[in-house]
Amino acid sequence: MVSSTHGSLNEAIGYPGDAKLVVLSCDDLGAFHASNQGVLSALHEGSATCASLMVPAPWARHAVQHLRAEDDIGVHITLVSEHAAYRWGPLTYAPSLQSGDGGFPSTLDDLWEHADPEEVRRECRAQVERAMQWGVDVTHLAPHLTAITLRPEFFGVYLDVAVEYRLPIRLPSSISANDAGFDFRRLARDAGVYFPDHFDHDWSSGSRTRVLNAIDALQSGVTEIHVQPVVDSPEIRAIGDASQGWIDDLAFVTGNELRDALRAAGATLIGYRRIRDAMRAASTRR
Repeated sequence: MVSSTHGSLNEAIGYPGDAKLVVLSCDDLGAFHASNQGVLSALHEGSATCASLMVPAPWARHAVQHLRAEDDIGVHITLVSEHAAYRWGPLTYAPSLQSGDGGFPSTLDDLWEHADPEEVRRECRAQVERAMQWGVDVTHLAPHLTAITLRPEFFGVYLDVAVEYRLPIRLPSSISANDAGFDFRRLARDAGVYFPDHFDHDWSSGSRTRVLNAIDALQSGVTEIHVQPVVDSPEIRAIGDASQGWIDDLAFVTGNELRDALRAAGATLIGYRRIRDAMRAASTRR
């Protein structure tokens, strides 16, 4: 079983223990037409190595139709619809996952107060199954806005889905077990579920400074770094001020500044597929 110590995950996926490995992931594929164009550009022309698909979002099917066979795509488990004028809702019949104005709850507090864990389970499974039905070779799970990562009543669902579909997961390293109130990383390790060693779950719009700081402080092990690239369009600007940071993410992830920083840090880019395949191989040996 792989622990969260830096060397062990590296070695499980075929790298030296002291290697600095970076999973450069794009969130919110499927949320907007602009994010589809931005994420695909980041994957095909930039430094991004994987992306996560918001299956219930309005542009998810369009995104899948434009993927390449080699694209490394996970499911961005979506239980919140945070934009006031742009809504999406559950795939399943789930009264506790519906807000009063249509779609999922608009805040994490609303979700956590009202969501029934069994309805959350059905919805998470439905999102993975829908992606698979669309032909996506799902490589990992990454909850939108960390919605089910840090709540004990929902983390068990997250872990059960990961075990059922034999998928690695995103877990924050910037939150301690004491802060969360339970040792979520140990629970994942005990279940044989793999996850990157390092991940900062800062969701503020605009990633340039955060990403460059993370690369400057890069440690041995697997570090996941996320961006939210979009193309500039009237659609995305209508979302509000957050769109400015997402637009810059696309310029950043397809530009030389990021490539140069990764090179200077001695980083090796990998995707989640490699982690998933190692996790599945280990599970067959147990």
